Amino acid sequence: MAKTLDYHTIREIFTRFQDAEAEPKGELDHTNVYTLLVAVALSAQATDAGVNKATKSLFEIVEHPQQMLDLGLEGLTEHIKTIGLFRQKAKNVMKLSQILVDDYDGVVPNSRAALQSLPGVGRKTANVVLNMWWHYPAQAVDTHIFRVGNRTRIAPGKTVDAVERAIEDNIPVDFQHHAHHWMILHGRYHCKARKPLCRTCIIRDLCPYEEKTE
Repeated sequence: MAKTLDYHTIREIFTRFQDAEAEPKGELDHTNVYTLLVAVALSAQATDAGVNKATKSLFEIVEHPQQMLDLGLEGLTEHIKTIGLFRQKAKNVMKLSQILVDDYDGVVPNSRAALQSLPGVGRKTANVVLNMWWHYPAQAVDTHIFRVGNRTRIAPGKTVDAVERAIEDNIPVDFQHHAHHWMILHGRYHCKARKPLCRTCIIRDLCPYEEKTE
């Protein structure tokens, strides 16, 4: 396993991320915590842009679990049919909406365990919701963060769980809240999988990744 960057280098990296964008935001459209939960659940193996396009009209008529149940499985399926794995995702959204109504009085719970008990909600989805809505410093590790964490050695790890723990351990506390958003955006728009934009990267001089483009 590659050696983790030292504290001062990691601190400088996140200082630059913060200077470039002080308040990074998630790119999934939502109106409240319930629609955020639904949007994140739908985003698995799909782009945020694709999810936003599919949920635009959906979230105009659905903002709460009971409204989703009233819409019904067929109605939801029609709205999200452009998203990958839409049939299974629709079933999961209906099931989780029913559980929220039956067991939580229609209120989305704010513990990771309770969120992960919902159909179609894994640790990553739970962490996104906890971070974006309740501002808890949960780190949702997707493919972008996994790549950036290992390439930069900010948070190296062989598994998603290892990278999540490395982020929590290595990144200074004052950057923890926005850490996963900065890393996602950096991976999505700069540190790309096939052709990273190293020449214009704001942390080029601090990054040990060797295959830099010219």
